[in-house]
Amino acid sequence: MKVLVLAKLHPEGLRVLREHAEVEEAYDLKEEEILKKVPEYEAVIVRSKPQITQKIIDAATNLKVIGRAGVGLDNIDVEYARSRGIHVVNTPEASTESVAEHVFALLLSKARDVPRADQALREGNWIKKQLMGRELYGKTLGIIGFGRIGSRLGEIAKGFKMRVLAYDVIDISQRAQEVGAEVVTLETLLQESDFLTLHVPLLPSTRNMISEQQLRTMKKGALLINTSRGGVIDEKALCAALIAGDVEAALDVFEQEPPTGSPLLTAPHIVLTPHIAGSTEEAQEKAGIEVAHKVIEALSTG
Repeated sequence: MKVLVLAKLHPEGLRVLREHAEVEEAYDLKEEEILKKVPEYEAVIVRSKPQITQKIIDAATNLKVIGRAGVGLDNIDVEYARSRGIHVVNTPEASTESVAEHVFALLLSKARDVPRADQALREGNWIKKQLMGRELYGKTLGIIGFGRIGSRLGEIAKGFKMRVLAYDVIDISQRAQEVGAEVVTLETLLQESDFLTLHVPLLPSTRNMISEQQLRTMKKGALLINTSRGGVIDEKALCAALIAGDVEAALDVFEQEPPTGSPLLTAPHIVLTPHIAGSTEEAQEKAGIEVAHKVIEALSTG
């Protein structure tokens, strides 16, 4: 068995792979380079990059499985791969804790204006009286997308004695009951939440699901958090709402990454991080080991 690893994988994941297969690591390759290399391999492993296109899949004449060390499959032509009988596997549970914790890092940093306080102090300004924060106790957290990460967030929020509202397009009644969340419509969630967090995949149905109308429906000063995919928020509409002072935001993901030249970089009332919600040692180790086991299993069973 031969496995081509096209993005950096945790050493423990590589160790598992090498116990069962011949492994080559080849990072930062251009598409032409991948096309030349891929025909001899039975498995390919990627992260959020590179793109595994129909062209690459056609060139991979021996390919049996594509592994994604992470959750999203945006960079893989999954439908075409499966039409060719190629397994596509990912690691949806590996980063659950890390992403949930990062959401609360963003939430708390914005609720207490930590970035502004830090910057002011470094610049020699003691602005204690201007930094009036807000408690989480008794506030309402709205969770859009109540899957693994969303439900874990609900559990954490309950520890802060928050009210939790949950919305999803699928039946989440059992999971919400276990967490102690209230299942509501999207409109109700937007109207009643002090803090909102998005946990949905980027699909045609979710692209720009938070746009001008939804932002107008939100509470004045509500905090919108996104660690899922940048395209689910209309960034132009969000910028306008931030400038108007209608909402606040904390973003880890962007429609274009990196968001070079984006007006979000200079917008007020916002905290930004560079797509690091799942970037912890623990999450990366779990993702590496899990994708390695899934790839080996797929190769072994055909």
